[in-house]
Amino acid sequence: MKATLLIVCLCSNISLAFEPKVSPPAPVKPVPTTSQLRWQQLGYYAFVHFGMNTFTDHEWGEGRAHPDTFNPTSLDCRQWARVARDAGMKAIIITAKHHDGFCLWPSSTTTYSVKTSKWRDGKGDVLKELSEACHEYGLKFGVYISPWDRNHPLYGTPAYNRVYKEQWREVLTNYGEVFEAWLDGANDQKKRMVYDFNGFFQTIRTYQPNAVIFSDAGPDIRWVGNERGIAGETNWSTRDNEGSFPGFADEKALNTGDETGTSWLPAECDVSIRPGWFYHSSDDDKIKSVTQLMNIYTARSGAMPICC
Repeated sequence: MKATLLIVCLCSNISLAFEPKVSPPAPVKPVPTTSQLRWQQLGYYAFVHFGMNTFTDHEWGEGRAHPDTFNPTSLDCRQWARVARDAGMKAIIITAKHHDGFCLWPSSTTTYSVKTSKWRDGKGDVLKELSEACHEYGLKFGVYISPWDRNHPLYGTPAYNRVYKEQWREVLTNYGEVFEAWLDGANDQKKRMVYDFNGFFQTIRTYQPNAVIFSDAGPDIRWVGNERGIAGETNWSTRDNEGSFPGFADEKALNTGDETGTSWLPAECDVSIRPGWFYHSSDDDKIKSVTQLMNIYTARSGAMPICC
């Protein structure tokens, strides 16, 4: 019996030795980039809406609030990072600048930032504190910079595109690795701005080549088409993106993707724990329950940021 088994084993080895090597099949394009794959594995993360609006009770600030209005005397970014980590989140994205134009870092591009506020005697830097806290607690760090700026005097002119690129350069070169650069197509309805989106994307690629870029149209991550965290029952990561750009939102197409799409452009679901995106004391009794949030999360796939 032992001899028989030995012969079978030897024959098996001989057979394997003469089997021709077969190359793996070529991938069916489009395929994700390494950065897109890393993003897909994050699960979910926090999208922290914090800024001047937190202190003015506005959703969309008008850029007229005095800088001293921003004065978070008890700010503790380490608490934010600790809570996010303990909740199983893998990253935090912060509204570094919302539509009001107030910058949470001491930007050289504007007088409307933390450096002209009384917070920390003008020496504070929310991005520095949060990026360091994320590093301490093993979280990835991401930023949102609104292209719409209701304070900057150059907004509405071609020169503002250079201002906006410089804001990205400052943020992407001073706070370590940034995993996601988040921007939208928000625009003033009266003082329309012609954005240089390709230039914006190139700037981000130059300083953080491994970051994924989010907008309505990518180029790496697309919006899911609503702010309720609801993805289509079938949600293709492929998309026919020809003619799409940030600010143009075909909600139905974004929600489902395209089965035969030519671009790998997975959807990101965003949902707020409140009726709006910024803190309002009048909403304290309207915060979504853990059950509601988990029902949203477990019913969907892909990486999803939850606003805090």
